Amino acid sequence: MSSGPLRSAAPAAMRLLGGRIPYVEGPLKVTGRAEYTDDLARPGMLVGKLLRSPWPHARIRSIDVREARGMPGVFAVLTGDRYPTPFGVLPITRDETALAVEKVRYIGDIVAAVAAQDELTAERALATIRVDAEPLPEYTDPRVGLRPVDEPIHRRGLNGTNIQKEVRQHFGDVDAAFAQAPVTVRVHGSFAGVTHAFTEPLVTLAEATPNGRLTVWSATQVPHYLHRTLSEVLGIPMHRIRVIKPEVGGGFGGKSDPLPHEIVCAALAIESGRPVKMLLDREEVFYTNHGRHPTENDVRIAFDAEGRLLGYDIEAVIDGGAWSSFGTVTTYYNGVLAMGPYRVPNFRYVGHRVYTNKPPSGAMRAHGGTNIRYSVEVAFDEAAEQLGIDPFELRARNALPPNSDTINQFHISSTSFLRCLEAVRERSGWASKFRQLPYGKGIGLGCGFYISGSNSPIHFTPKMPQSTVHLKADMDGGITVHSMQADIGQGSNTLLAAIVAEVLGVDLDRVHVHPVDSDVSPVDLGSYSSRVTFMMGNAARQAAEAMRARLVRAAAELLGAPAERIEVGHERFFWPEDPARSVSFLEALHKAMEAEGALQSSGSFTSKPMGGSFKGARAGTAPAYSFAAYVAEVEVDVETGVYRPTHIYAAFDCGRPLNRLAVEGQIEGSIHMGLGQFMGETMNYRGARLLNPALLDYKIPMPEQMPEIDVLLVGDDDPDGPFGAKEAGEGPLVATLPAMANALYDAVGVRFYRLPVTPDVVWKGIQGRRAAARRWKGN
Repeated sequence: MSSGPLRSAAPAAMRLLGGRIPYVEGPLKVTGRAEYTDDLARPGMLVGKLLRSPWPHARIRSIDVREARGMPGVFAVLTGDRYPTPFGVLPITRDETALAVEKVRYIGDIVAAVAAQDELTAERALATIRVDAEPLPEYTDPRVGLRPVDEPIHRRGLNGTNIQKEVRQHFGDVDAAFAQAPVTVRVHGSFAGVTHAFTEPLVTLAEATPNGRLTVWSATQVPHYLHRTLSEVLGIPMHRIRVIKPEVGGGFGGKSDPLPHEIVCAALAIESGRPVKMLLDREEVFYTNHGRHPTENDVRIAFDAEGRLLGYDIEAVIDGGAWSSFGTVTTYYNGVLAMGPYRVPNFRYVGHRVYTNKPPSGAMRAHGGTNIRYSVEVAFDEAAEQLGIDPFELRARNALPPNSDTINQFHISSTSFLRCLEAVRERSGWASKFRQLPYGKGIGLGCGFYISGSNSPIHFTPKMPQSTVHLKADMDGGITVHSMQADIGQGSNTLLAAIVAEVLGVDLDRVHVHPVDSDVSPVDLGSYSSRVTFMMGNAARQAAEAMRARLVRAAAELLGAPAERIEVGHERFFWPEDPARSVSFLEALHKAMEAEGALQSSGSFTSKPMGGSFKGARAGTAPAYSFAAYVAEVEVDVETGVYRPTHIYAAFDCGRPLNRLAVEGQIEGSIHMGLGQFMGETMNYRGARLLNPALLDYKIPMPEQMPEIDVLLVGDDDPDGPFGAKEAGEGPLVATLPAMANALYDAVGVRFYRLPVTPDVVWKGIQGRRAAARRWKGN
């Protein structure tokens, strides 16, 4: 990427980036003035409601909607035969439909939909719909689905099974590595499914107007994928569809798929000729799910006598639920993201993602990397104990170096993992605490590794940049930024504005980020895979540098000086030999406008080719990777098993943190989410029926359960990141869980391999260890 004709300011001299920048939308949010999808209304708007399946698996014989269609106040009734085109976020696994076609596949699958004048009328209409269905075999155990079954959930299951995706990768000679290894460890991890529990429910508003256009407002993380899917399923050219993303109240991956209700809402608007809003209640959000996959993994790791890694041997069985979603990617990630932050000379992975009659699993913060990291890091601690090596030392001996390649051809451009280890060891007082605290108190280490954006876009045709940013500056002196990146609360709009302001030398309030609107926003692949800072940031910098070059030429003309000698100051351009000779930003802008009117510029980012030629080589490749080392301290009431984390020290390598306020917030939020999965969050089932589809019964950690957190931002600039930055959205989560597990072992001498770890599980482990009078491996 060109840096433009100017000498850029030294990073240490940056005026905005690297500081603590309050969110530009903060005042609107804290005063209740920010507009979310449910805040919007259109004249004559109807209410959309969904009829959901009470069967986990059944063949639909008939659906009688005659009474519903004849009810006063009902304007449209839909069933699956009207829009049967299958879709899916991944083009290679299109197995979803907007409404059930031929059969239902989980309790909560959408069978029919209505649009009515009000909610009560819509609910009464749903109650009149009669569905005749033939129950089919119910599959809830993914291991059963590994073998051929009588009635596969999908025809596309592998060889008559319910296997949605099978991955087999082998690099080096794993069997030889284990045969010669003096030390091997094995961890069988079991992980319940968890959901995103975002504050804002799923909601969509759609309007089809007489001029042949469809406008859809939706709480989505990826407006572009929704735009494409609406076109494909509804049979409308993309140029006649407009997608707008208002504010989004959290996503964490759960709003990154194009979702059935979004398509149904749009279809109801088309059928009725009236605007339709569809707001899902919390129970429906749980049924929509697309959360973290329930998983069982089997991790074997071999070391030599000095504690150097010899090889990994990993198997995973992943419960995908009813649809594919991001499952193909998740299946790969459950293996390949075990690579970092360590050098692995021999690697074997077999992964199966299996359809079940449960709500679909999908992408949830650090998907594919969280569960495997837990098992790897617990195994590392067990190995350290066998070898008599401090857990920090074992990890340091195996750390990936910068400018290196993993055995499966991930390129590690930058890593400050060793600095993370050093920083968190010192800050936590590890040397005076590890294995020295009184019984019931413990300290543990967990490490992490994650991608800074997927190098491989989901849609390969037509070929286009992964991120594009347009700028426009007009005579009023304001700068409007157009981008389809999706701010879902992580502060990306603020970062986008700050990058533009930094490069142009202007105050932040000159820069306005236009709301995402497919009519005016250039294509960007949205908020997932921790891609926004790296990819949008590079595109924004390029666009701002292109505009800066034109402003510099105008300033040079006004100053009678050569353009290559002009520098950017705060709201001005000056000649460094005589800084008093300067022109204001506005003067330079107006001069530049004489030739072309409003200034417009564009920047884009496309990852360079990465990965090998083997099957699945692109999975997990990224332009950069983040690294983490966390230490957790816990206290356990050994008589009851009740425990709490008291302190977490989080050292994180995100390259150069561009907005420290946002990065610290992302790390603290990630820790909260990781503690939730570890301590109690779980989607509980009896067979295929979800028992706790409500936040009253889904146990998110309360504020008083949160520990003190020390955030240590440790990292060298990444050579390819914008101003040296890498991701800080998903990677901060994964180290939390194993740090807690290893701290509990230090506290009470019990290993925990099944999540969540609730107080009753801890109590049983303590009792089992007491009965055995030794360190006991529990649950």
